[in-house]
Amino acid sequence: MSDATLGRCIGLIGGLGVGASVYYYQELAKAHAANGRVLNLVMAHAHVDRVLGAVQAGDKDGLAAYLAALIARLKAAGAEFAVVPAVAPHIAIAELIQLSPLPIVNLIEELKREIGARKLQRVALFGTRFAVESQLFGHLGGIEVITPQPDEVDYIHSTYLKLVGAGAGLAPERDGLSRLAHKLMERDRVQAVVLAGTELALVFDENNTDFPNINGARLHLSAIMRRAA
Repeated sequence: MSDATLGRCIGLIGGLGVGASVYYYQELAKAHAANGRVLNLVMAHAHVDRVLGAVQAGDKDGLAAYLAALIARLKAAGAEFAVVPAVAPHIAIAELIQLSPLPIVNLIEELKREIGARKLQRVALFGTRFAVESQLFGHLGGIEVITPQPDEVDYIHSTYLKLVGAGAGLAPERDGLSRLAHKLMERDRVQAVVLAGTELALVFDENNTDFPNINGARLHLSAIMRRAA
């Protein structure tokens, strides 16, 4: 097989959680095959408890240093750019970009670009409590981000963590989040729900989602494919 069929080497930080990493791996392999190319990928496994502990503590510098060290390992293995296939670590994306030895495909920038392209002015977020309450870490300036009521934030957060733990899509959780999405659109005039958690891509797809949404993981994967090509 000629090296010309290989894409650029992707460096993936896995383990945040495992289900999300497997999803990215599978989807990247399928997309490369569909384009007649061979996936070229290396992966380093991150300690999810360490990462989430840093997120909860607001230790952006420590988190960026930890992830940058993993990216250095990916570079040594041949990676040409890096991917963090999880939303929560993007709380430190600005700090990580400064430290990273490789360019990074930034999930938040892809979300902002899509929101702008669709001319949305009023959105809500599904993901961890940190993403929802911080309105995606304060990076979505220029649009109105509706924060659900406290009990709804609790529900979104606990449901999302259940999906992370399962590493798979679960029908009861999909149904409950769908009902809440419709409630937010009716009560708060939300135009779309941003699926700001990678495991949500295991639950929602174009065939089972009946509310306007922006699927962060799908956007991220498309951007990775553009960079890999």
